[in-house]
Amino acid sequence: MNTKEAKKRIEKLKKVIGRYRYMYHVLDKQEISDEAHDSLKRELSELEKQFPGFVTQDSPTQRVGGEPLDKFEKAEHRVPMLSIDDVFTEKDVEDWESYLNRLLPGQKINYFCETKIDGFAISLLYKNGLLVRAATRGNGKVGEDVTMNIKTIESIPLRLEVHGRAALKRLDKIAEKGELEIRGEVYMDKKTFERMNREQRKKGEKEYSNPRNLAAGSVRQLDPKLTAARALKFLAYDVVGDAGQARHSEEHEMARTLGFRTVSNEKKCKSTKEISEFFQKITRERDKLPYNIDGVVVTIDDNALFDKLGVAGKSPRGIRAFKFAPKQTTTVMEDIKVHIGRTGAVTPIAHLRPVEVGGVTVSRATLHNQDEIDRLDVRIGDTVIVGRAGDVIPDVIESVKDLRTGKEKKFYMPRECPVCGKILSKTEEVILRCTNKDCPARSREYLYFFVSRRAFDIEGLGPKIIDQLVDEGLVSNPADIFDLREGDLVSLERFQEKSAGNIVGAVKKSKDVSLARFIHALGIRHVGEETSVDLAQYFGSIEGIKKASEDDIRNIPDIGGVVAREIYNWFRDSRNLSFVKDLFGKGIKIEKPEHVGAKLKGKTFVFTGTFEKLTRQEAERKVRMLGGDPSGSVSSQTDYVVVGENPGSKYDKAKELGVKTISEKEFLKMI
Repeated sequence: MNTKEAKKRIEKLKKVIGRYRYMYHVLDKQEISDEAHDSLKRELSELEKQFPGFVTQDSPTQRVGGEPLDKFEKAEHRVPMLSIDDVFTEKDVEDWESYLNRLLPGQKINYFCETKIDGFAISLLYKNGLLVRAATRGNGKVGEDVTMNIKTIESIPLRLEVHGRAALKRLDKIAEKGELEIRGEVYMDKKTFERMNREQRKKGEKEYSNPRNLAAGSVRQLDPKLTAARALKFLAYDVVGDAGQARHSEEHEMARTLGFRTVSNEKKCKSTKEISEFFQKITRERDKLPYNIDGVVVTIDDNALFDKLGVAGKSPRGIRAFKFAPKQTTTVMEDIKVHIGRTGAVTPIAHLRPVEVGGVTVSRATLHNQDEIDRLDVRIGDTVIVGRAGDVIPDVIESVKDLRTGKEKKFYMPRECPVCGKILSKTEEVILRCTNKDCPARSREYLYFFVSRRAFDIEGLGPKIIDQLVDEGLVSNPADIFDLREGDLVSLERFQEKSAGNIVGAVKKSKDVSLARFIHALGIRHVGEETSVDLAQYFGSIEGIKKASEDDIRNIPDIGGVVAREIYNWFRDSRNLSFVKDLFGKGIKIEKPEHVGAKLKGKTFVFTGTFEKLTRQEAERKVRMLGGDPSGSVSSQTDYVVVGENPGSKYDKAKELGVKTISEKEFLKMI
């Protein structure tokens, strides 16, 4: 076979194998046997070995390959992967609709319902039709790059192709040029999970707890070959990018057209009554599905209305997860002990006789506060009903009072901190707190937090090692960590020269930190990752935050009065300022952030088409950095639509609504 013939044969084989992939993994149709399919793959592999110049990234032979990784790289989401607030009853859904009606008076709202897969959220980024990056959700703004592992999943196309559907022919252009992001869930079906547990039993090894955890763990394997062996699958639920979609339901149709499988149970609903009927239907059929689900996702179908509603906290207002009732079981509450958190919050924790709930062994559950203990009337020694709220968090639901013997003991929250002995105070949030900043329990919890992945991310320095360092007197506050030397560590139990060197190296590496992570690591009450990013982008430096007034801080979108006051007061405390000074004295360097300001404050921008100087992600980031609001859809509230080459339907929508359109050049001049 000559070169020309080989190239032609390779292209044909790739196309045919791709079509069989689509038929099998998307349409559930098996046109040829597995053996015949494997034979075609082998032929392709042999030809590519003979003619390596024709190997491309989208070849079926490139799904599994490469050496195991040392670690996963970070991947920033151009559009945050936000969480979804839960509802559990029909009344919750009705209350949500009432809330929406107050925000959208007189507006008719239609919904789109789909089963909620109990899987692992993944973002797939395609450029010019080719899969170039797959990322986990992470904290919603930054995840991990797991591209090599995701490429092993056969139900994910390596290259976008349009399959039929003349009505969606506009996707031809998108599948070939530009950027498009597909979001969905990686999951393991029930049969595969059962097979893997049978294999574990045969080997005499511990069985896996549930399909979701196994799928998530499989995606995060450093060796793609291990991921490939797990037979994972993917269901798409969202199309992010300008593909001309006006409704969320269209995005499911688009995903199918582009070669993805979507959930088989979906429905457009015009009322909460129809939502509830669909939910009840899914509840009845739940066990018959080939994969686990934990409820129904209800979304406002109109994308413009969805975008107009915006975000509250960490969840969009226009979407809810209608969850099944928590899975429940009974066990004995053997004790109640209090836990002192890093902010001094005192939380009663139920110590349970270990029991399995929804595939997970539970031995602890939070009781929140004394009011909750009184409401439940739970006592030490009670038989209690335990559930997993939303199938996730262990929760004591009630006690079985008829099983009491008279030996059960009532529990009362302590008046004094069980660690430092200081009197506890009750805050406005009905939470007891230890206000002693020198409390050993608070200090230790703060050390755990400071070195964690979401703060300084010091690899290898976990709670057990922190405990050793504190007990040996080597560390008493976070600044001490940066003074550690190998000689300090090798004398500790289970430490060797290599592991000591690794930790010292990780500590040194962590000294270069972004401003947002530095702010988050300070442990300011009410200030999480998102607020830390907002502060970093708005003020640009620690000095900027120090000088800011309470009103300055309150001017930042999504930061209210309580949080602004907490931040302002934190930076007025001489002890806190001394701590920040100590950190910088240890050689901490803040990575220089981009220029920030409020030049575009209150302005909403939409981008459409291809740009010469900036990617859309870069343009949207610049809008955020200057206080503006980038949006994915055009509405009457949009201030500017920035138009590049080959603009999509957003340009037409802007003309229709009379929204001002500007060129990339005009936008750059503006900023």
